[in-house]
Amino acid sequence: MALKEFKMPEIAESVHEGEIGRILVKEGDYVKREQPLIEVLTDKVNTELPSPYEGYVLKILVKEGDIVTVGTPLIIIGDSLDENIEVKKEISKPEKIIQEEKITIDEKGEIKVQRPLAAPAVRKLAREMGIDLTLIKGSGPKGRITKQDVLEYAKKLKEAPTIEEKEVIKEIPIIERKEELEEIIPIRGIRRKIAEHLRLSKDRAVHTLHVDEIDMTEIVKLRERLKKIAQESGIKLTYLPFIIKAVATTLKKHPYFNAIVDDQKGEIILKKYYNIGVAVDTPDGLIVPVIRDVDKKSIIQIAKELEDISNRAREGKLTLQELQDGTFSITNVGSIGGLFAFPVIDYPRVAILGTHKIKKVPVVNDNDQIEIRHIMYVSLSFDHRVVDGAEAARFTRTLARILENPDIFILEVI
Repeated sequence: MALKEFKMPEIAESVHEGEIGRILVKEGDYVKREQPLIEVLTDKVNTELPSPYEGYVLKILVKEGDIVTVGTPLIIIGDSLDENIEVKKEISKPEKIIQEEKITIDEKGEIKVQRPLAAPAVRKLAREMGIDLTLIKGSGPKGRITKQDVLEYAKKLKEAPTIEEKEVIKEIPIIERKEELEEIIPIRGIRRKIAEHLRLSKDRAVHTLHVDEIDMTEIVKLRERLKKIAQESGIKLTYLPFIIKAVATTLKKHPYFNAIVDDQKGEIILKKYYNIGVAVDTPDGLIVPVIRDVDKKSIIQIAKELEDISNRAREGKLTLQELQDGTFSITNVGSIGGLFAFPVIDYPRVAILGTHKIKKVPVVNDNDQIEIRHIMYVSLSFDHRVVDGAEAARFTRTLARILENPDIFILEVI
């Protein structure tokens, strides 16, 4: 038979490249159809790619850590180990890649990556000169960047670089190494994606923090009453489902927090649905799966879905769809500890709420008597371009009113 190339498939519509994680077979192995061959790391999801063919693995064309685009040959499979093969394909290594992509935001708030039009030789020249192709306006057909465009841009940098251009050509500091006393951990996979996204968030959004405290005493009592009922249905009822539900109600009263920013068009897009992303601590890094239409679900429904997506996030079994289209985010570090934090906004969203440990605190009541109450700090990070500090304070006060008077949950449902 003719040799068959197993190529990088299109995992999802918005995914154009991935990083090679584990290679699950070795050359000489006999594989069956649907047998996992390679693990690919995309935006916060690990995906095992199954073989579309049956036969022998004659040549593995990639290594762990390689960045590959859709359509790139990954493995050659044949009927016999005696097949002669010639490999001409070269895979670019991640350490040689510099910024060659332009990031835009679509109407759903999803980040899109666009590569400038340029021939491979032009890209190579730009890499060697340390030049970001996204900053060059191409003079060729359909805006294609030519070699001359790169050379002229390099000349311009030497003559009068702007502040932005100085950042492009700024030298990377030299790191002193003592390898015998060090452990080297490559920034790869989910950790690399997290780093890229957080850097984008810090570069674009004007991060501002508002901290408040909420009396959770009535929620503590309510959860204690409902915990046994939930257990009978096989559901572990934590405080987080109450907070998620209360946040959805709060967002309806403060719509600018349930929004995204389209920096390309200069628009604020207010969302009329309430999809809450919940940060989950996993062995591979922080994952933010989304619970959809929270305002239409009961506390028990939210608790059940939260437990399910949290477990599958830690197992690396979430789908891309379950990580997309969030309108607001919550990060809960209460079980770990700490007083309060400054969470990073999940750009292009406008805000993220940090919830913290519920502590017993002596409080002076309206009768000047001291009583023990259950108090929780909340940290609201928000984009000051969209929301002012006074509105942030009103947001947390509305949230506090709902959580301090949980009967409001019933009124909202009715």
